[in-house]
Amino acid sequence: MVKLSVVVPFYNVQTYAPDALRSLRANAREDFEFLLVDDCSTDGTPELLERAEREIPGARLLRHARNEGLATARNTGLDAARGTYLAFLDGDDWLSPGFYGRLVATMEELDCDFLRTDHVRVTGRGRSVRRVPVGRRGEVLRPRDAILPADRTTSVDYPYAWAGMYHRRLLDRGLLHFPHGLRTAEDRPWIWRLHREAESFAVAGDLGIFYRRGVATSLTQIGDVRQLDFIRAFDQVIDETRNDPDAERLLPKAVRTYCAVISHHIGNMAKFEPEVGRQLRAMSSGALRRLPQDVLAEALTAMGEDRAGPLRRLKRRRPAPAPAAPAPRPAALETNAA
Repeated sequence: MVKLSVVVPFYNVQTYAPDALRSLRANAREDFEFLLVDDCSTDGTPELLERAEREIPGARLLRHARNEGLATARNTGLDAARGTYLAFLDGDDWLSPGFYGRLVATMEELDCDFLRTDHVRVTGRGRSVRRVPVGRRGEVLRPRDAILPADRTTSVDYPYAWAGMYHRRLLDRGLLHFPHGLRTAEDRPWIWRLHREAESFAVAGDLGIFYRRGVATSLTQIGDVRQLDFIRAFDQVIDETRNDPDAERLLPKAVRTYCAVISHHIGNMAKFEPEVGRQLRAMSSGALRRLPQDVLAEALTAMGEDRAGPLRRLKRRRPAPAPAAPAPRPAALETNAA
C-alpha cells in the first residue's frame, strides 16, 4: 500500500534538480512514491531523472512528449498517484530530511482534508521564513472560514501547492487537479476551490520546505506572454466565486486580490516585452470591466488612490476579449512506470 505520493514536475532545471532529488532520497520510505514528471526538458534534466528513477526508492519517471506547463505536469502526476496522501514539490526546490514522514504523522493524527505548512524562502544566500497566514496551529479548522476577512492577508493568499499535504478523498472529489495549460498563477483557482469546497484543514508547525526564488528560468522572472495567464486564472476564481452560495461575502475578497495582482503587474511593466505590455494593458482593462462593478468600486476605494488611479484609467481603455482556455489536453504522455 502506498501511503504518500509526491508529484514533482521538472522543466530545464539541471542546475537545481540534484538538490530536489537528494532531498527526496532523504525522505524516502518503502510506502512512499515520488512521481518525477519531465515536462519535455531540453537540457540535462532527463538524464538526471533517469538516474534518479534507478537510484531513489519509490521514484517513477513520467515524460511529456511536449512542454505543457506546470499545471498540466502536476495533473499528470496526480493521474498516476496511488497514495492515501498527496504532496507536491517543484523541481528547483528541496526538503529537509524526514519532512514528509512528519507531515504524514500529522495528517493521520488530525484526519483533516489538507494541511498547510510554513516554508523557507531562499534568494541567493539569503533565507527567510514565510508563514501561513492562519494563527491557530495544530487544530482542525473549516477552510471556508479562512478565506476572509477581505481586507487582510488570508489563507487563499498563500496559494503554494507544495506547502502542504492533501488527503486522497480530495483527489477523488475532483478538487486537486489544476486548470489545464495555465503557465502561471495555476495555484490561485486551486487554493480558492480547496477553501470553498473542502471540509477541514489544519496548519502544521513543522518547517521543512525550501523554496528557491530568483531562478532565471522561472516564469516569475520572465516577462513573456505566458505571464498573462494570471488573467485566465483569476477570471476562473471570480466566475466560481460568483456561483458560490456565499458569493456576496466572498466576492469582495476575490475582487480585491485580482485588483492587487493587476496593479502588481502594471507596476512592473518594464520587465515585459513591448507587445506583451500592450496585451497586458488591454487584457487587464477587459478583466476590470468584467468584474462586478459595485464590488470593484469598493475594492478600488479601499486600495488608495496611488494604486486605484492607474486601474481606473486602465478600465477606460479599449479592452481585449477574455482569454480563451486551451483546447482539451490530448494524450501526450510517455511513462516508464511499470
